[in-house]
Amino acid sequence: MSIETYLSHIHFSHFATLAIQAIDNLYTFKGLVLVPVLWWMWFQQDECREWRREMVLATVVSGLAALFVGRLLTHWLPFRVRPVYNPELHLSFASGDIKDAVLTNWSSFPSDHAMLWMAVATGIFLVWRGIGVLALLYTALFICLPRAYLGFHYPTDLLVGAAVGITITLIMTRDAIRTRYATPVLQWIDRHPGPAAALAFILCLQLVTQFDELRRLASGVLKHL
Repeated sequence: MSIETYLSHIHFSHFATLAIQAIDNLYTFKGLVLVPVLWWMWFQQDECREWRREMVLATVVSGLAALFVGRLLTHWLPFRVRPVYNPELHLSFASGDIKDAVLTNWSSFPSDHAMLWMAVATGIFLVWRGIGVLALLYTALFICLPRAYLGFHYPTDLLVGAAVGITITLIMTRDAIRTRYATPVLQWIDRHPGPAAALAFILCLQLVTQFDELRRLASGVLKHL
């Protein structure tokens, strides 16, 4: 709470605030930074090509699992109002009047952004240490921190989300687990490169947008049932 209070009292210039809001709102600064790195890893040609492709598949699966686990946790755990919508805190955040009304019905804990992109960044780190460190730092500074600054999450939401995402990737990329699902998928991809490429495009698009349109569509359908 003390960290959130401190962040709420930090107000940069109008231009800087708009830039932070853009970084938080636009998919360009999230998935379109990290997902292309996975494609780069996939097409790299060397003696570790098959292992690296398995790791890319395991990283994508970890990201999907992180989103799934995140949704389960928000339903199982007590609802937590996001700081920016909690009048009891008496805090003023830089997000101002552009708050997304949809988020009022979404629990703050844990952060699905932190879970997903820390899972992906960890997978990158396990393959390429140098670029992976940059991916982890980028996720912390450009994906997680703005959400705390704008009042969409408490720091604990982000820390727990990051821990869960990292743990999922460390589990899903273990040799004993990864080879059980990644090897058969690679064999299918080699036999059916066309459909595999089409499905990979759709899957990466949904991963970049965190299935946002599908989730909004499902929420709208459920609301009218």
